[in-house]
Amino acid sequence: MAKYCGNIGFSIPTETTPGVWEEVITEGKYYGDTNQDHMRPRSTDTVNDNIVCQDEISIIANPFAMNNFHSIKYAVYMGTKWKVTSVDVRYPRLVLTLGEVYNG
Repeated sequence: MAKYCGNIGFSIPTETTPGVWEEVITEGKYYGDTNQDHMRPRSTDTVNDNIVCQDEISIIANPFAMNNFHSIKYAVYMGTKWKVTSVDVRYPRLVLTLGEVYNG
């Protein structure tokens, strides 16, 4: 099991002007472990196949992460932002399952 240290991106609704709400990405640095380590190409009808990272990252969650785990959009892993496809709450940890490259 390897160690993890990286940024996690949360999409937080924020009122920019009265009555106008926008999704603002807020990043935080988290520490934890990687549970699985494998990537595979996903065949599509496009010219280049997409890479899917099926890794699990178990982070130690602070109160902000515990209260906003439903808003996690991506995790920076190996220098790339990956979409978080699912979050498993195992207090005091959050287990994030990664998917495709995040293009948000």
